[in-house]
Amino acid sequence: MLLNLSTTIHAHHIRLNRYLERLKMIAIALIGFVFSPSIHAEQPNIILVMADDHGYGDTGFTGHPFVQTPSLDAMAQVGVVMNRFYASAPVCSPTRASVMTGRHPFRCNVPNHGHYMRPNEITIAERLKSRGYTTGHFGKWHIGSVQPQSPTCPGNAGFDEWLSGLNFFDLDPYLSQNGEYKQIKGQGSVIAMDATLDFIRRHKDSDSPFLAITWFPSPHDPQREIPTAMTDADTLYNDQNTKKPGYFREITLLDQQVGRLRTALREWEIEKDTLLIYTSDNGGLVPESSGGRDKKGSIYEGGLRVPTIFEWPEHFQPKVIDTPAHSSDFYPTIAALAECSLNNQPYLDGIDLLPILRGETSSRNKPMGFWHGYEAGQATYSDRVIRELMEAKANGRPNPHPDRLLKNVKQFPKKNLDQLNGHAAWNSWPWKFHRIENNQIVKIELYNLQDDPMEATNLAGQFPDKASAMQAALEQWQRSVLRSWQGEDYLAN
Repeated sequence: MLLNLSTTIHAHHIRLNRYLERLKMIAIALIGFVFSPSIHAEQPNIILVMADDHGYGDTGFTGHPFVQTPSLDAMAQVGVVMNRFYASAPVCSPTRASVMTGRHPFRCNVPNHGHYMRPNEITIAERLKSRGYTTGHFGKWHIGSVQPQSPTCPGNAGFDEWLSGLNFFDLDPYLSQNGEYKQIKGQGSVIAMDATLDFIRRHKDSDSPFLAITWFPSPHDPQREIPTAMTDADTLYNDQNTKKPGYFREITLLDQQVGRLRTALREWEIEKDTLLIYTSDNGGLVPESSGGRDKKGSIYEGGLRVPTIFEWPEHFQPKVIDTPAHSSDFYPTIAALAECSLNNQPYLDGIDLLPILRGETSSRNKPMGFWHGYEAGQATYSDRVIRELMEAKANGRPNPHPDRLLKNVKQFPKKNLDQLNGHAAWNSWPWKFHRIENNQIVKIELYNLQDDPMEATNLAGQFPDKASAMQAALEQWQRSVLRSWQGEDYLAN
């Protein structure tokens, strides 16, 4: 009885804090409109494009021997290339939660793929709306529902407009457009960019800046999309020494979409007012070119390292930066750029990268923590679920997926702070410490990434003091993550 009462009080407290924070952000936005009519002149448009499973080494500018990425290569020539940029997780949903919140995904209730981000979180879209931005999401969602009545859908996470799939999608996908279910003919990555360009075209001349977040469904399996306007596009790369020609074909297709976007920004003469970011949600599918040991799904470098470029002409000088960063850094960086208040902000794992991007510093003052394997993922069949929702609505039948409105986002289970199972790592450049726990057996590994980027030689025995100190720091961070996961951050704010 006492536990139930405590849980009820806890939930009401969270809802009240969330409601007050939304009111505060609305008030800030209204004040901004009244007293800062020139807000757009001071703040850039922001476009964040993220691929699904694009590995670090799988571009021309990172040295791949055959994949064609001329648009990304051109972007790299004039932008800031983050040579040591990592996804916050080795699979999709957790990294997306980190982008939206600036926090490690466990804190947001997203330990693995298919889990839902808690609506208690304050998203980057909500932050920018408080500064007068118009916001849009296009492509893969995978951190909540796409049913409009769900607090976990894009529309209730701060997006004014959205065309979103539950998970990756491919040809002729079923999508949710502002909560209206529809099937759209064509290739998924092209459809996502079509929607992005339409959004930008309609808002480019507005007095308000815009935030467009485009999450490509490519190059995720099953890789049935092909590049456009190319001879023999469906057999491209079949003559190369690879078991995954479809993976590389989809990378070339999404490169074409980035090219369409960059061309449109220049034709509309807004490229100087627009920060364009390209990144990926986790490492690639081909270990040989992943940029490190292993591939997607792994906490080793190949599962986390991703190609990342910041392009903002006349503001960021072209350069290659070796300072490590990760996807949790997007939120505080974009918030700083838009001059957002971070009042009532739960703990951030990310940092503001602007001093690094501007060349004011070359060091990172905060280590990066990674953790995977604590809980299993959850299956999400995007086309099937959205089709069933569409057909049920058209025929007046009840919602066939009421369970997908919330999942467990209103539950705050108590975590055992001594149970740290799974694979975790602590990156304090150039050192990286691994803690791997299975069946209460803990294995530790220590690597110097500068000397050993493939994490081949375990130095834990050679540097026991370094390993011990990094293990203590990692475990302290892991326990703070678990405390956040069970809801303590929301009560504190």
